[in-house]
Amino acid sequence: MSDRPSSPTPLETLQQLIDVVARLRDPQEGCPWDRAQTPQTLIPYVIEEAYEVVDALRHGDKDAIADELGDLLLQVVLQAQIAKDQGQFDIAVIAQKITEKLIRRHPHVFSDFEAQTIDEVHQNWEQIKDTENPTEAQLSHKLKRYARSLPPLMAGMKISRKAAKAGFEWKTIDGVWDKFDEELAEFKHALDYESKENQQAELGDLLFTVINLARWAGLDPAEALQGTNERFIQRLMVMEEAANRPLSEYSLDELEAFWQQAKLKIASSVSAQEKTGKR
Repeated sequence: MSDRPSSPTPLETLQQLIDVVARLRDPQEGCPWDRAQTPQTLIPYVIEEAYEVVDALRHGDKDAIADELGDLLLQVVLQAQIAKDQGQFDIAVIAQKITEKLIRRHPHVFSDFEAQTIDEVHQNWEQIKDTENPTEAQLSHKLKRYARSLPPLMAGMKISRKAAKAGFEWKTIDGVWDKFDEELAEFKHALDYESKENQQAELGDLLFTVINLARWAGLDPAEALQGTNERFIQRLMVMEEAANRPLSEYSLDELEAFWQQAKLKIASSVSAQEKTGKR
């Protein structure tokens, strides 16, 4: 028989995390920072950790994914501990609620309901959600929830899809392009003649139309913008490596030349990597 200690079970490691967080929140022996936190003060950390999980998933680094998921799990356990300290609920209630919800919304798995395709599963899921809370079944309530709880680009796409499904849709993409031209003209007019508040409103209308164009093209605007952000930073890094003084000391023409060189260098590097990968 092996005398090596057995690895802890998932439940044992989760309980260890729960115990550590409880110790951090202990009124006498805990950490001052952890004791001072409230559900509201932790909101920025919940958002930050969720985005860091997404970034790790995009890059496919298994160690980073496990690490970032741990940070996100900490936020769940910490929120649960604060709620327990306030006599509201604990992590067992959280786990029980999501377990019951999963069973209730998967009757094709846990009962005799039949759903053969992903579309059938999704449709049944939405119907069950509507019966759980009839008020939330109203389109306006659904869209309000998206606008309140999701990042703006993601919310815009969700709202666009749901509205289109309810009949708020153009017959062809040409109609969306006409709307884009209309909103662009209104935005330009607002910039020249209207208040900052109206300018902001017209910019929002223009962006929402771009989101609709993305939906028609089967594209994800949030992913598109994320890619642009990363490419911009990558090109800037190449520019800074090539420069012999701060970029602010170069003229606009010199910066443009650096920018074009950076684009070519990155494109060449990507092309070389693709050729190497094919061999």
